[in-house]
Amino acid sequence: MRSIRLFLVASIIATLILFNFLAALQGYQSSMEEADTLFDNQMLDLARLVANLDVSNSNTTNIRLGNDLAFQVWEESQLLAASDNAPAEPLQLFIPGFEYANFDGYRWRTFSRFEPSLNRWVIVAERTDLRYVLAENVVLQSIFPLLIGIPLVGLLIWIIISHGLKPLQQLSFELKNKRANDLSPIQYADSRIELDQVIESTNGFIQRLSRVMDREKRFSADAAHELRTPISALKIQLHNLSEEIGTNHDSFQELQYGVERMQHLIEQLLALYRATPEQFAANCERVDLFKIAQEQLAVLYPGFEKKKQQLELKGNSEFVEGDQFALETLISNLLGNANKYTQESGEIIVRVEEVTNEEADGNTVKEVCLTVEDNGPGIADIDKTRVFDRFYRADSQDDTLQSPGCGLGLTIVAHIAELHNATVELKDSSSGRGCAVSIYFKKIK
Repeated sequence: MRSIRLFLVASIIATLILFNFLAALQGYQSSMEEADTLFDNQMLDLARLVANLDVSNSNTTNIRLGNDLAFQVWEESQLLAASDNAPAEPLQLFIPGFEYANFDGYRWRTFSRFEPSLNRWVIVAERTDLRYVLAENVVLQSIFPLLIGIPLVGLLIWIIISHGLKPLQQLSFELKNKRANDLSPIQYADSRIELDQVIESTNGFIQRLSRVMDREKRFSADAAHELRTPISALKIQLHNLSEEIGTNHDSFQELQYGVERMQHLIEQLLALYRATPEQFAANCERVDLFKIAQEQLAVLYPGFEKKKQQLELKGNSEFVEGDQFALETLISNLLGNANKYTQESGEIIVRVEEVTNEEADGNTVKEVCLTVEDNGPGIADIDKTRVFDRFYRADSQDDTLQSPGCGLGLTIVAHIAELHNATVELKDSSSGRGCAVSIYFKKIK
């Protein structure tokens, strides 16, 4: 049972029902013992009355006492008197005391008594089912109010437990509504002793997480910032070296490739640092996704032109709520990947369009879909689940497509999409060859 409240209520009610059942069983046994004692005493009194019965009258063998009582008076082997429902044979052996007998379709409790002064045996009998009825009535009368009260007790227990779990529910609500960028300690004034340790442990975890994230952000920012200076110096030296040995020298090209890759890594680290929840929340605004895609295509067009790739932008202005710089970085990375992994004279299509999707509850919602599609070699199925991991690069089957990269492009894309509560879908190109990356944003007017 997943709910603590339901578990506690069910456990307590089950315990109460079990306790009441045991109490009813014990009460039934006690009632039977009390009923046996009471009825046995009545049979003793009846035996005394019957012993004083005048049997000189010839009609004393057909006396009616009711269906629940019977008696016999014997003198040696002769039946002197009996009730109308008593059999002709003795109800029990002529032995003093209580016994049981079966006649007239019932089970009877019998009592035999010898009167020495009269030289007679007096045997009386009483139906045992009446005793059980009495005991059952006593038990039911005591149990019935409890059975009626169980739902009320269950409701009362539910209210009490709900009130007792209210601090835990409030703490859970506070944690659930804590923003992703809020790493401040939990301040819970109305705490309980049982929750103090939970709050203390949670605050300790938040503090450690905050320190780790601060270290990661500082390292990314400081490393990227400090590495920019030597990269700039290396590029100046490369320019000077190209004038001395030319750009066609193998060593020069390898060195240039390494410098470009290092510069790309630094820029990607800076982009990953900037796309944080804090900056996103501060810079969130209404932006035209189609216009951003158009601007990024213009910025990156020289790279596409260099490889003689065909570009096509489809769609119209569609507005979403987000961070301008983060969305520019997202589209830039998608276009950069398409440019790198598409062969010369390849085709790249960028679409920004409104789509209607069905949610899990059956309702439809309008979204803005950004798709970057190419007709390159595509992504193998084995790599599709890992291309969003940091520093992971899918191997290209075409060696001519190898270019500087660090494996952070799609990681940054997924991170920015998550900041915008958007979903990323990786699929095959509609042309049958290549890859298509679609990102679905919530549409705003």
